[in-house]
Amino acid sequence: MNEISVAQDLDSIQPTKPTETIIDSLLSPDLSPKIVQDTTQAKKQMLVDIVKSYAKDYKHMDRRNNKMTLYNEAKIEYEDMVITAGHIIMDTEKNEVTAKGIKDSTGYTQKPVFKQTNDEVEPDSLRYNFDTGRAIIYNSRTEQGGFKVKGQVSKRENDSVFYVKNAKFTTADDIDDADYFFKASKVKFVPGKKIVTGLVQMHVVDIPTPLALPFGYFPLSDKASSGFVLPSFGDNRQRGFFLMNGGYYFALSDYADLSVLGDYYTNGSWATRIDSDYRVRYKYNGTLSFRYENLLLEERGFPNFSEQTIFNLRWSHQQDPKANPSSRLSASVNLGSSNFYQQSVNQANQGNFMNNTLNSSVSWNKTFETGPGMNLNISATHNQNTNTEEINMTLPTLQFSVNRMFPFAPKSGPKRGAIHNINLQYNLRGENRIQTTDEEFLRPEMFNDLNAGMRHSIPINTNFKVLKHFNVALNANYDETWVMRTFEQGFDPNEQQVVRDTINGFDSYRTYSMSTSVGTTVYGMFDFGDESKFKAIRHVVRPTLGFSVNPGFDQFYDQFTREGLGATPDQIVEYSRFEGTLFGAPNKNFASNLNFGITNDIEAKVNKRDSTLTGDDRFKKVKLLNNFGVSSSYNFAADSLHLSPIALRGNIPVVTDKFDINLIAALDPYALDNNNRRIDKWNIDNGGSLFRLTNANISFGYSLSDKIFSKDDQEEEEEDDALSNESFRSGGRKDDLFGDGQMMNDPRSQKNQEPKEDENEYYNYKIPWSLNLAYTMSYTNTARQNEISSHSIMFSGNVEISPNWKVGISSGYDLVNRGFTFTQLRFNRDLGSFNFSLNWTPIGPRENWFFFIGMKANMLKDIKYDRRREPDRQLR
Repeated sequence: MNEISVAQDLDSIQPTKPTETIIDSLLSPDLSPKIVQDTTQAKKQMLVDIVKSYAKDYKHMDRRNNKMTLYNEAKIEYEDMVITAGHIIMDTEKNEVTAKGIKDSTGYTQKPVFKQTNDEVEPDSLRYNFDTGRAIIYNSRTEQGGFKVKGQVSKRENDSVFYVKNAKFTTADDIDDADYFFKASKVKFVPGKKIVTGLVQMHVVDIPTPLALPFGYFPLSDKASSGFVLPSFGDNRQRGFFLMNGGYYFALSDYADLSVLGDYYTNGSWATRIDSDYRVRYKYNGTLSFRYENLLLEERGFPNFSEQTIFNLRWSHQQDPKANPSSRLSASVNLGSSNFYQQSVNQANQGNFMNNTLNSSVSWNKTFETGPGMNLNISATHNQNTNTEEINMTLPTLQFSVNRMFPFAPKSGPKRGAIHNINLQYNLRGENRIQTTDEEFLRPEMFNDLNAGMRHSIPINTNFKVLKHFNVALNANYDETWVMRTFEQGFDPNEQQVVRDTINGFDSYRTYSMSTSVGTTVYGMFDFGDESKFKAIRHVVRPTLGFSVNPGFDQFYDQFTREGLGATPDQIVEYSRFEGTLFGAPNKNFASNLNFGITNDIEAKVNKRDSTLTGDDRFKKVKLLNNFGVSSSYNFAADSLHLSPIALRGNIPVVTDKFDINLIAALDPYALDNNNRRIDKWNIDNGGSLFRLTNANISFGYSLSDKIFSKDDQEEEEEDDALSNESFRSGGRKDDLFGDGQMMNDPRSQKNQEPKEDENEYYNYKIPWSLNLAYTMSYTNTARQNEISSHSIMFSGNVEISPNWKVGISSGYDLVNRGFTFTQLRFNRDLGSFNFSLNWTPIGPRENWFFFIGMKANMLKDIKYDRRREPDRQLR
């Protein structure tokens, strides 16, 4: 096939020029030229830049009709606009471009693409005018702000406004085969800003739904923007109908946001939530959440009506280590009402419900590099028992330390001997401790019993070797304690009771102690030969022996006489005025203890049975017993019961770095009397065994997954912080052994589950799965109970039965009480543009279920359907 012409790689069409001056051919009699001006008015120039054109097959210029035709991979460039298509016709007289695709045996190919700055439209055909900037586009396709828009006919008014007829738009990947879309007959489309429609109706799988609106407004933005959050609605059998999680979202800046949400029930209950996330890259990030609920049970006037208020405050702050290496601020706060997680109407978090403690910590640490080096730490802590409703706080705790100094060390070279290794430190710890309850928390009464104090410590240590193999350490410690109040005690004969008076004012006491220890390491090797399955077994023994002296400071003790009644004799009572202070009273009795212990490690070198390997590569090390130890102490100064119970501990590595069994036990050599109290008599002399097993515990945890049996065994990266796990952020576990926590009726807590890619899209031969196990058993026999006090196994598992289907379970079994622990079943389905989830707790006092289906796109989060059954709650 002969080509008509071959175009250059890049041709240029110059803008139309004004008509030039014409010189008349007639000469005057004096032969001087006569200049005659043309009376035709020059056309106004409209093109302000060069129009560049390109075509692969040919480019033909029809000068009679002022049209240029480009064919096959045609391209037009003008300013920031680019049009590509299979077939382009440019009318140079009208400054207009018509673009369309090419029809061939395979169909309609090389459809036009219209690009301007960051906007792109893919129609079937289009007409564009350079002068007016307007265009008519047929069957256009474009993507803006996450929306994919397709219109039957589009009219481009300018570079910022489009009018579309018979349009549909969706966030699905394929707009031609979308699982859902919105359809409107008239649409105004402003790229990067908004979509405004007339009557709009939602279609699911090409089926019209009743969800229709007389008009629609869809914001388009790559940045977060403020706006209203539509509430969920439903009914509660105890509180009536409700609107939940409705409010306003504030996009404060690129670094922080704020959402203010609320709930309302028709019986008068209400709740509010304030959440904020902030992040400054390379500096810090965090999240802040406050929740307050005023809960009414039943209607006012009914016999079982009750009312209570609960709240919860959480704050998590992390500083980038590189932001300021010498100064660091961190926070992890979780405080509030003790029964918040049991009574809150806005969540069904099984893990938080089972958590019996709330903990908080805010600390600032500063390091000073000058001199020997110093460190300052100021912190505030909070610990709360949700069962007893007791709260312990330190506001604040101050710690200051000076790094270890070696006053006798040589200026150069290594430190040798006891003198060179003498070192000392200085530590200061001050606290202001508060003990209160839920009832008095955040009220003036909580500050009535402030307990403040400060302790200065100077530890002095040295170490050296004896006979080359024994490591000897000598330690001495001096403490000075300051308090701001003490307590005097006496007996009131009129009231016949002990009275205690608080003495406000500064007081102090000083103590000191000394200790020494010696230890060594003994190695034993049993070699079985290179051809044996076990080439060798190595036994490492680390014995230690120590002696400590703690003087008695009876000068800080006083006494009073407690008068008896009738035949009851008087009693002398000794006490210290420092009892009940922050650091307690000093030791009254002299103690001289001999401490001894031994630890064992056993490991084997195993033959890999691979004939291709040589040398040490043929063998691998396997631990058989890890840190198995026995320890106890003997108090020479005690009047009786000199020997303390023998503590045993150990670790058995069943699967290296994956499965360890932990063992703890205590053996008491002394017997018990008839009242089950320890007596100064050996148990074997009392008709028993050499030792009494008083308590023991065995536990292990194990995680299994499909990756363990894969050749490409790679560890999965853990998710960031702790900020993505609702249970962990509230003080629970990172795993889901206690269930997966989420906010009720809050679509933003739904996890977007992206479909998994597989090598074969028709057959998923890999089924990802995971299984977590936790086992514990405790035995108690301190007072002849001879019982297993706790014995349970917990498990959680997840299986991806298809790339988009995931099911999970969390449960356990109590072998002592013979019943299942809290059980949760989870079902999650990725429906492309939708998320589906069902969380069900079928048994127990927290029996509930939560069903959710909603849009994954952030801008359409309010299009959802959720139903739930709340756990039965009783206000306390």
